[in-house]
Amino acid sequence: MSIIDKIAAAVTPLPDDDKRAEATREARAHATAGDWLGLVLDHHDRIREAFAAGREARGAPARVAAMKDLALILNGHSLAEEIVLYPALAQSGGKAHAAQAYIEQTTAKNQMAELENIAPSKPEWLDKWEHIEGAVLTHMYEEESGWFLELKEKGDHQARLTSRYQEEFERYVG
Repeated sequence: MSIIDKIAAAVTPLPDDDKRAEATREARAHATAGDWLGLVLDHHDRIREAFAAGREARGAPARVAAMKDLALILNGHSLAEEIVLYPALAQSGGKAHAAQAYIEQTTAKNQMAELENIAPSKPEWLDKWEHIEGAVLTHMYEEESGWFLELKEKGDHQARLTSRYQEEFERYVG
C-alpha cells in the first residue's frame, strides 16, 4: 500500500461490517425481484464473494484465478453502472454522487491494474487485494445506503434502467 493509500485509509474510515450489512438489507427492501436495484445487489454479493475467495486463495495460481474471477464481475458490473445508472443518477439530481462514483470506479480499475504487476506469491499482493476490497466495499456501501435509493425514488424510466443495466452487464460478462 502506498503512502497515499495509507493516508486515505486513515482519513476516510471504512464503514464496519454491521453498517454495510444494514445498508444492503435496506436497499434489498427497496428492490423488486429482477429490477435494476436487485441486479446490482446480486452483483454486489458476487463481488463480496470474489474478494473473499481471493483472500482465502493459497498459492500464486489460485490468486491469479481469483483475480481474474473478480475482474470479470467487477468490470461487467462497473461498466453497466457507468453506462446506465450513473447518467440516470446525474439526471435525477445526483450529479455530485455520479461524479464521485465514476472517480471511485476508475480508481478501482487502476488499482486492479497495479495488482496485476505484483507477484501473486508476495505478501504485497494480498495487501493490495485487501486495499482494493476496502475501497470497493466502501463504494458499494455508498450506493446501497443512499445513491441508489435516491435513484430508485427519483429516477425516471425504471424499467428501461433495468433492461439497459442487464444488457450492458451481459455484454461484458456474457
